[in-house]
Amino acid sequence: MDSVKQSAALCLLRLYKASPDLVPMGEWTARVVHLLNDQHMGVVTAAVSLITCLCKKNPDDFKTCISLAVSRLSRIVSSASTDLQDYTYYFVPAPWLSVKLLRLLQCYPPPEDAAVKGRLVECLETVLNKAQEPPKSKKVQHSNAKNAILFETISLIIHYDSEPNLLVRACNQLGQFLQHRETNLRYLALESMCTLASSEFSHEAVKTHIDTVINALKTERDVSVRQRAADLLYAMCDRSNAKQIVSEMLRYLETADYAIREEIVLKVAILAEKYAVDYSWYVDTILNLIRIAGDYVSEEVWYRVLQIVTNRDDVQGYAAKTVFEALQAPACHENMVKVGGYILGEFGNLIAGDPRSSPPVQFSLLHSKFHLCSVATRALLLSTYIKFINLFPETKATIQGVLRAGSQLRNADVELQQRAVEYLTLSSVASTDVLATVLEEMPPFPERESSILAKLKRKKGPGAGSALDDGRRDPSSNDINGGVEPTPSTVSTPSPSADLLGLRAAPPPVAPQAPSGAGNLLVDVFSDGPAAQPSLGPTPEEAFLSELEPTPESPMALLADPAPAADPGPEDIGPPIPEADELLNKFVCKNNGVLFENQLLQIGVKSEFRQNLGRMYLFYGNKTSVQFQSFSPSVVHPGDLQTQLAVQTKRVAAQVDGGAQVQQVLNIECLRDFLMPPLLSVRFRYGGAPQSLTLKLPVTINKFFQPTEMAAQDFFQRWKQLSLPQQEAQKIFKANHPMDAEVTKAKLLGFGSALLDNVDPNPENFVGAGIIQTKALQVGCLLRLEPNAQAQMYRLTLRTSKEPVSRHLCELLAQQF
Repeated sequence: MDSVKQSAALCLLRLYKASPDLVPMGEWTARVVHLLNDQHMGVVTAAVSLITCLCKKNPDDFKTCISLAVSRLSRIVSSASTDLQDYTYYFVPAPWLSVKLLRLLQCYPPPEDAAVKGRLVECLETVLNKAQEPPKSKKVQHSNAKNAILFETISLIIHYDSEPNLLVRACNQLGQFLQHRETNLRYLALESMCTLASSEFSHEAVKTHIDTVINALKTERDVSVRQRAADLLYAMCDRSNAKQIVSEMLRYLETADYAIREEIVLKVAILAEKYAVDYSWYVDTILNLIRIAGDYVSEEVWYRVLQIVTNRDDVQGYAAKTVFEALQAPACHENMVKVGGYILGEFGNLIAGDPRSSPPVQFSLLHSKFHLCSVATRALLLSTYIKFINLFPETKATIQGVLRAGSQLRNADVELQQRAVEYLTLSSVASTDVLATVLEEMPPFPERESSILAKLKRKKGPGAGSALDDGRRDPSSNDINGGVEPTPSTVSTPSPSADLLGLRAAPPPVAPQAPSGAGNLLVDVFSDGPAAQPSLGPTPEEAFLSELEPTPESPMALLADPAPAADPGPEDIGPPIPEADELLNKFVCKNNGVLFENQLLQIGVKSEFRQNLGRMYLFYGNKTSVQFQSFSPSVVHPGDLQTQLAVQTKRVAAQVDGGAQVQQVLNIECLRDFLMPPLLSVRFRYGGAPQSLTLKLPVTINKFFQPTEMAAQDFFQRWKQLSLPQQEAQKIFKANHPMDAEVTKAKLLGFGSALLDNVDPNPENFVGAGIIQTKALQVGCLLRLEPNAQAQMYRLTLRTSKEPVSRHLCELLAQQF
């Protein structure tokens, strides 16, 4: 009869695998589970195989098997080898059934019943204790059976991840196998420890074996074991050992097997970014990667370093200097040329003061690599050359000669030919202001998931997500920057070969533009009259404004906070942090960047303004491994600001996972002129402790500037009309930064006004005009900035039709110089 039940169970299993729908559950479930109590071990073994297969589709129907499986496992583990003589294999009682029971238990969470859970923990401890006992036989079959049960036990301990003592004991047991003479055991130990490293209970215990793992990476003869060692180093890495692990992986990369080099490169790039305390170390690491294994550095890796360098002002000068030195090597990988071309094109001006890296030297160095590169890299270098014309006017003639060469204008590749023609024409016919606008420095890139991490997940396969995800993040990791690849700001039409930085699907950033009729509006704006009537045809500005205005039918209407009363008022929040004014001043002449950052939180800003409306995106990044609870950012209007500035906010999720970021959208409308910015209050709980901070939101009156072009005669006529003492604000102040005409021009353009050429008799002076757009009225503004390089002083004069606006704009602008 026992053999009939065993055969029936195995036959049903085979039938279920062939046609799952033919096997009825329901009344059969209890009878199948009851087989675990059978006295015949063969019946129990067949029943466990059947239940393991069935419960994967209907886990709740077979939940009663947990207690029976634990009971049966306990009897086997506590029995002596003589108790189950017919099912003892080389002094190990029923090893196949034990392994099957342990796998069945991995289909469910830890038992809820305290007695069952206690009995199971006792079984697991017994298995770990037996692993320490001397072997009862020297036969390999004995050690194989014993280790099979041990590794399956460790898998169950890792699956539950709820018993710190068992996790640490499992880690220590695996650590003994790392130096075992059996290659298979070393492989399995490394593989299991990779999973243990992601547990908060056993991570520190895994780190104690770092020297053994590094030695395995260097000395193992089997490539699969070396690969598992690299995986374990990646999993155990945190801030305390990041530099050591990255250094060892770089050293190993020089002699690594070709089959795993790309994976090692990806892991080094991720670790360098994730645990970079000093971003100069990150830049050095990525450039070393390119030098050692340039052929295996994928586009995602060098895209990423360009994005991070662009987003962080503090590393741009160092990156330019380092890549310039790297390009001087006789043999230079093409990926290094790509990185060097982009960085020098954007930030080469930061090292141009050194004669050893002067603009002509930078250009000669890059151009010496030009003929050895692929079409895609040549296209990028041509973009760098036109950037050089904007950054270094003294190189214009040399670069135009290169662009004018027949090898470029008649190039067989249409992309290179088009770039050469367009860049040559642009540099010849465009004014300095137009060239500066078209070729301005790239703005910070928006933040998304790291594309390098996504590539590593794809390479590992769908089952590797848990091992590669940020399940255990170091609280100090800086993996906040998103994974968007940068794209060079060029005017050439991109081709498939020239989509060098992979953002073809992303929409281009919208830059404010002056309406065609802005010059005519200035005639009437110096009185506090109503705004001028718009033209009948829709302009690009009107399209932008209509997109911002929420209508009941549009999703934008949902961004309005349905319960504004829930937000705190000015009296409910603390004062702004001490450095709030300094942080605000950084955004007076720019719209994008990092507003605030500490060891817990990073807040990024991206905004655009048109006429009296604007849209701002706030990015909140959790830099820790702990989830933020009760996360609540809100905008507060101090004083009478509610009547001057309307801000609609979109609610964000109340929980922010460790290492994650959330985005908040703000729609802004300027109702009338205002002097103080709104406040941004951020409240959340970190590790149970309440956290709060108050910042000044980077929304200042100059954000609603509409630049206005006008002739010299019109300018002086309006200047005289604004001659009342209360309409003028003037300030004489000492320069706080080096007096550079190009930098000054860029800041004035960023402030929002149009720069007027050939207006002031002194060509060293700067003259600008614009209109501040509000819903209630328009305020015309004229400005004049007079630098005195000898005295290192400025005189700034502003005239508007409203006294408070004149004084406020003068204060804002003076702080930028």
